[in-house]
Amino acid sequence: MPKALHPYQVIVRPLITEKATILAGENKYVFEVVQRANKRQIRGAVELAFNVHVTKVNTMNMRGKKRRVGSKIARTPDWKKAIVTLVEGDKIQLFEGV
Repeated sequence: MPKALHPYQVIVRPLITEKATILAGENKYVFEVVQRANKRQIRGAVELAFNVHVTKVNTMNMRGKKRRVGSKIARTPDWKKAIVTLVEGDKIQLFEGV
């Protein structure tokens, strides 16, 4: 049985891209999360870390891209993305300064 994740181990980093900034206006925030984390763990981690209430969590597994390293072709690692929707009125200040 796999070891349980602590809530502070679930979120790897927030993703601050053009699309993520547009989604922040709709009260949706994007994070890179640990691949083995499920939606319940992601919800709990965001609620604990940012003191907000989550209504919905959408996740997707992102495949790594092929990159050329000299004459060899390598792949970047696979990762997991989570889009978290918050209750109306809640905000995450981390994204407000962008």
